Formats: sequence, structure tokens, C-alpha cells
Amino acid sequence: MRELRYLFALLVGSKRKYVDPSRAVEILKDAFKSNDSQQQDVSEFTHKLLDWLEDAFQIKAEEERDGEKPKNPMVELFYGRFLAVGVLEGKKFENTEMFGQYPLQVNGFKDLHECLEAAMIEGEIESLHSENSAKSGQEHWFTELPPVLTFELSRFEFNQALGRPEKIHNKLEFPPILYLDRYMHKNREITRIKRDEIKRLKEYLTVLQQRLERYLSYGSGPKRFPLVDVLQYALEFASSKPVCTSPVDDLGASAPASGTLPAQTSPSTIEQQGPSSSDVPSTSPVQRSVIHKPFTQSRIPPDLPMHPAPRHITEEELSVLEGCLHRWRTEVENDTRDLQESISRIHRTIELMYSDKTMVQVPYRLHAVLVHEGQANAGHYWAYIYDHHQNRWMKYNDISVTKSTWEELERDSFGGYRNASAYCLMYINDKEQYLIQDEFNKETGQILVGMDTLPSDLRDYVKEDNKRFEKELEEWDAELAQKAQQEKLLSQIPRAPAPSPAPVQAGEPEYLEQPSRTDISKHLKEDSVQAINKALSEQEDRGPEAIMDTSSDNAPAQPAPNQRVVEVAIPDVGTFVIESEEGGYDDEVMLTPNMQGIIMAIGKARNVYDRCGPEAGFFKAIKLEYTRLLKLAQEDPPPECDYRLRHAIVYFIQNQAPKKIIERTLLEQFGDHNLSFDERCRNIMKVAQAKLEMIKPDEVNMEEYERWHQDYRNFRETTMFLMVGLEFFQKKSYMEALLYLIYAYQNNKELLSKGPYRGHDEELISHYRRECLLKLNEHAAALFESGDDQEVNNGLIIMNELIVPCLPLLLVDEMEEKDIVAVEDMRNRWCSYLGQEMEPNLQEKLTDFLPKLLDCSTEIKGFNDPPKLPSYSTHELCERYARIMLSLSRTPADGR
Repeated sequence: MRELRYLFALLVGSKRKYVDPSRAVEILKDAFKSNDSQQQDVSEFTHKLLDWLEDAFQIKAEEERDGEKPKNPMVELFYGRFLAVGVLEGKKFENTEMFGQYPLQVNGFKDLHECLEAAMIEGEIESLHSENSAKSGQEHWFTELPPVLTFELSRFEFNQALGRPEKIHNKLEFPPILYLDRYMHKNREITRIKRDEIKRLKEYLTVLQQRLERYLSYGSGPKRFPLVDVLQYALEFASSKPVCTSPVDDLGASAPASGTLPAQTSPSTIEQQGPSSSDVPSTSPVQRSVIHKPFTQSRIPPDLPMHPAPRHITEEELSVLEGCLHRWRTEVENDTRDLQESISRIHRTIELMYSDKTMVQVPYRLHAVLVHEGQANAGHYWAYIYDHHQNRWMKYNDISVTKSTWEELERDSFGGYRNASAYCLMYINDKEQYLIQDEFNKETGQILVGMDTLPSDLRDYVKEDNKRFEKELEEWDAELAQKAQQEKLLSQIPRAPAPSPAPVQAGEPEYLEQPSRTDISKHLKEDSVQAINKALSEQEDRGPEAIMDTSSDNAPAQPAPNQRVVEVAIPDVGTFVIESEEGGYDDEVMLTPNMQGIIMAIGKARNVYDRCGPEAGFFKAIKLEYTRLLKLAQEDPPPECDYRLRHAIVYFIQNQAPKKIIERTLLEQFGDHNLSFDERCRNIMKVAQAKLEMIKPDEVNMEEYERWHQDYRNFRETTMFLMVGLEFFQKKSYMEALLYLIYAYQNNKELLSKGPYRGHDEELISHYRRECLLKLNEHAAALFESGDDQEVNNGLIIMNELIVPCLPLLLVDEMEEKDIVAVEDMRNRWCSYLGQEMEPNLQEKLTDFLPKLLDCSTEIKGFNDPPKLPSYSTHELCERYARIMLSLSRTPADGR
């Protein structure tokens, strides 16, 4: 009881978008002790809930009563009474009974009043108000109506052939205002008179409808037509131009002359007849073959009438016949019109039978409609509730509360459209204004709204919850602000020219620190700075090819006997000769973008190296390489050119990694043993390795260093999942693509939670994951529709093993509206089969499958292990990624 009070209080005053009812629901489940393996019927649940609340209020009322009979608010609000008057085996009886939810049958009725009329009368009722006591039956008359009147619409029936319940999808209309005067005990005499009159009118109506049917379906054979049309056809036949020959004779006159072959003669007939001297003229040396002309030979002769016509008819006969047919046709038209007008008048009379002032004194206004979509043992529920303050309908669908209209309510609730229909209607007494009117403060007279309507204990509870929510919002806003600040800082990073040397400050560490973005050489040693400035003033840097081809003042050293000399062509760098010890050169590493950049930087630093030594050359090269990577990190390239895939440092810079992490990574790249292919590179490599050895253990957090590099490996792995998934998607291999795209989305979401530049475009991955599911759903539905056992099983395997496990992934994020719409589309596709005729075995399989599809749980179930990824070099990965992204950009419209 306490949890329900909290729940309803939060619904009144919470600042959250939705309220989680889990705690109250769990208590209710424990209290009802229902079998978890079987979904409990909603009406049964409501009955138990009302009984439970009634007992709880009764206990409270008895504790607080002061000599008076305790009042139970549940009984006063939701329970009414009716009088059962009837005859059983010739004996009259009267019983007063209490009711909560009033059950109504739907099957066979078109509107709510027809359901109520059938529920209020059982059996033969003539004996209730006549001397005939041989028949049995009973009538129900409301003696006391509750302020909140609930009708339980029974939309389920048991299929004896299949041995299971089925849902009734028939259309049932109900009005926004329901007048219940005709069902009240005080009006029983007037109602009985009106019912007798309606019965007489309906009997007369049946006779008129039968007569009209004879006019509209005239004839004695299996095919029948309106009598007016039959007379019109007869008149048209009689008025047609008469002919003197039969159709057969007319065609014979235009046939080929004797002695020639008819055009329609078949080859088999010619063979049976054999050649004849009369068939072949002696003047013709060659027999002419028959040419079949299907279009010209089947053409109707011009003089043949298009319609049948009388062969012999005189003017006098035609005049008499036309006069009779015209007269009969007019008579039939008048009779038909009179019958239709009489039927309309009777319908109108029946509709207005209870419209007089004495029968519109008990109005009930529709307040809420509970809707179910699905089948008998599974489905999705939502509700429409009327907002009396804003005078509009609201739709409550899980955590979504939206404005609605009466038209939308009709479409979803009346039935006959898709598989959704109302199963419960709640009307409130339109004259009991206390149910909807505003509450006022007794002292100030002001209207109480929101939390002011709550008791003090509930008001305090809601305030505490709102404070917790505000704190959560502050934390969320702070996180968003931090991300926005990161993006702003990155966007403000200058794309200026290479930084110039700056004075070196004392007390700097012995190893190279990361240069700042505005002062790349802040931590260079003084002698190195002077050497670099001197070299730069003497000669400008040139391109990498020119630098590599430039001959040194000193003759190059001859390679040692244990070294091999090879010619290497590196993209974006050039072709040059390298020296390496046997087994010490990895050509795959040499072709990576990282190594290309380092070789280019070393080549550009050659002048500094030659004049000032290896250490100055190293500082010059590392400055050039960092400047280049910084510029790449500041660029906004097209999707197919992602510099993060080429360089880990670009990824680190964009995501604001600590400078110590970037420094060590750059040093390790310059200290790569593959740079030992010539003397200059080897000496610079040794300087970098020496700098690495000088780093003290407490100066770089190696755990943090490993975490950043692991994130980068995860980024590359996510890229491979995305790339392979998109390649399969373009090949229309949707089953293979789906698993890759699922892992791409999940891994990417985890990366993006750490920063906006940690992963890829989330919307792109979401779109193709969603498209995969929709296409697989359509394919599975097509297999099911085929009716073939093997294909039906294959379709259900696709749904059970691929589609259903993925639905929670689409539903877990309420902000992804397109994903939620896609899930509803897939569910509607399968629910549409419920109203169709199908084989019993298909019906059974559909019944077993639909509860899994319609399960609204967002619990993410376990998937198979991630698919195994092939091994790609950086160059191959970038190339394939660029190719697939370019192909996507050429797609006319992908729906994103």
C-alpha cells in the first residue's frame, strides 16, 4: 500500500520524464503469487488489485472508525449494484448483486449499447412481465452506478479445434458520452415499452430488407443481378438493330472458297487428308504454304453487330415491348427507393428511441481506454486518458506520454484495424464534478495543483526524489559541458605554421617532453636550439625525394659483409636504398603511415643532422613529425579519410591524451629498430632509445599509457567490425552483416562514452544495423508466408536467433526514436497475420513465436562470441575503409 502511494505521488509531482513502477509491481507479483511461466490475464490482475486495495482500505477504515460504519473509498468509487429479476423453472426471483468491472461480450455486436442490451437480458424475458410462466430468463437493472464505471470487453474466445484461446479483432464502437438511463431500474417500465417497440421495428425491418434483397439480387440461378439492370439489359437487346442471318451463317459467308485450305486448318488434319489433284492447281509449280495470321484472321467482320440482337421483330412489337420495359423499370426503381427510404427511417427511429429528455439524465463520460495489441497470450499494452483540464486525449505508451486525438483513439481502440483493440473502458459520472474538478485551499481559497494536492508525507517524499533527480541532471550537464568544452578547445586549436624555437627554461627533465601546440620546441636543450637555428638560416628544407637523393659531403659508408642492401619504394616518401642486417628489416612496418612520416621527418632534418649531429637532427625530426600530426588532428577530412586510423598520435591528440603519453608514443616510434637501415636513421633511432631509457618510472603512468593504447586498439577493432559489416551489407549478406554491425555499435558506444572523438559516427552504424534487422525481418516474413515447412522453420530461426535477441538493443535507448519505430514495424508485420486464415500448424508456430517478439523487456541477452576478424595491415585497413565509405557516400539516400 505504501509503495502504491509513493508511485501515485510521483506520478503527480515528479520532475522525471517517467516514473519507474518496478518496486510496486514486484510487491504485487509476490502478493498475487502468479505462475511466472504464464502471463496473467489483465482483467484477472485488475480484479485482484481492486480486491487487494479494498481489503487494505477496509483494515485502515476499521482502525480509524469512531462508532460509525467504516467507509471504503474503493467500494464507493468502483463498485455499483444491479437487480437481477427473472424466472427460473416457472418461479420468479429477485436478487441484488454488487459489481466492479462489468463484463461485456464483443463477438456478434457492433457497438457498446448492443453489448449492454445483450448483457442485461438473458434467455426469454416475456414471462417477466406477462402471465406466461413456462419460459426462463432474467433481466439486469442497475440500481446504483459507481462514480467510475468500468466495462471489461471480452475479446478472447477458446478455439476448440486448436485447443487454445484466440483474440477477437472485430470492430466495436463506443461513444465518448454514454447515457445509461435505459438500464436503470427506475426506468424499467419505459425501457420495456421501448424495447418492445424496437423489437417490432426490427422485425418489420427484417421483412423490408428481405424484400429489398429480392430487388437487388434478382434471378433463380447461382448468379443474381439487380432487377433494374436486368430490365435495362432486356430493353437494350430489344432496341438493337435486327439481323436476318445467324452468327454462324454470317461467318460461313466470309470463309475461304471451296478448293482452298481454311486458314484455321490444323497440320494434323492436312496430313490425314493427304494431297489431292484438286488441291494443287496445275499452273502452280510450287504448293503455297498456309500462313497463320493470328491478328488479322480473328478480326470481326465490319458488318457483324457487336452485341446480340433479335432476328425478327416488327415495329409494333418493339413499340409494345419498349413501353412495357420502360414502365416496369420505373416501377422497380420507385419500389427500390421506397424500400430504402423506409429502412433508413426505421434505423433512424431506433437510433432516436432513447433520445428523449427522460432518457438522457444519467450521462457517463469516457475517461480512459486500455488497449491491447497482439494475440491471446501475448502482446503490448497502452492507454488513452482524457485530460479534463486541457480538454484533450493523452496516450500513455510505456515511458512515452504524447498528445493524441479522438481519431487516433478510434483507430487503435475500436478494433478491425491491425491487431489493436480496447479491452477495458472506464467511464466517469459526468455529473459528479468532484472527480475532475480542482481542489482549493480551505484557508486561502486558491486552487491546489501538483504537489500541493498531496499529503505532507507524500509531498516530502516527492521533494526528496526531485532533489535526487536534480543532482543527477547536474552531473549529466557537467559531463555534457566537459565534452562540449573539449570540442570547443579542439576547434580553437590554431592551424598556424610550424612553431618557432623558444628559449629553454632551466630545470627541465633530461628526456623529451611533449612540446605545446603553440611552442613545439619549448623543452629543447640550448645547444640543440642554436644548432637548429643556424641550419635553418643557411638552407630551407626541401621535399623528401630531393632530400633523400641529395648526396652527402662525405662518401657513404660501404655496407658491412653481414648487411644486405635493398631498394624500397615507400608511398608518399619515395624510392631509396637501405642497409639492414639480415632479418632486421620488417617491410610491413616500413610501409605503415607512422614509419612513412618518421622517414620523411628524418629526411627533412638531414641538414641539421649533418651540421649539428644526431641529437640536433633528432630534435628537428621529432619537431617536424609532431607538427605534421598536429595539423592532421586539426583538419576536418571527409569520412573516407580518417587520419586516426593512420596514426595513433592523431587519435591521442584529438582526445586530449596526457602529454606524457603522446611523448612516449612518439619516442617509441622514433626508437623503432626498423629505422636501422642507414647510418643517419640508425643514429637518430639510438638518440630516441636513449631518451626512452632516461624516463623515470614515476614520470609516466604505464597503466594509463596502456589504457590509452588499448582504447586505440579497440578503436581499430571497432573500425574493422564496421567495415566488414558494411561490406557484407552491400553484398546483401544481411545475416553475416548483422553480427558485425551489432558489435561495431556496442563497442563504438562504449568508446563514445569516453569522448566524442573516441569512435565513429553512431548514427551511421545505428542506421545500417536497423536496416539489416528490417531486411532480415522481411525475408523471414516472406519465408513464413510461403507455407513450406522448411522455409517457415528457416524464417522462424532467423527471427528467434537474430531478430528477437537484437530488439532489446534497439529499445534500451529511448532517444533513438527511429529504432523504436523500426521495432514497432517489425512487430506489426507479424501481428498482421493474426487476422488471416492459415493452416493450423502455421497458426500454432505463430502463437508460440509471437510472445517472444512482443516481449517488451529491455534486458540484453547474451550473444555469440564476436566474429573473428581478419588481420589487416594499417595500409590495407585504411584502403578498404576508404573504399567502403566512398561507396556509401555515392548511395542516393540511406535514410540517415
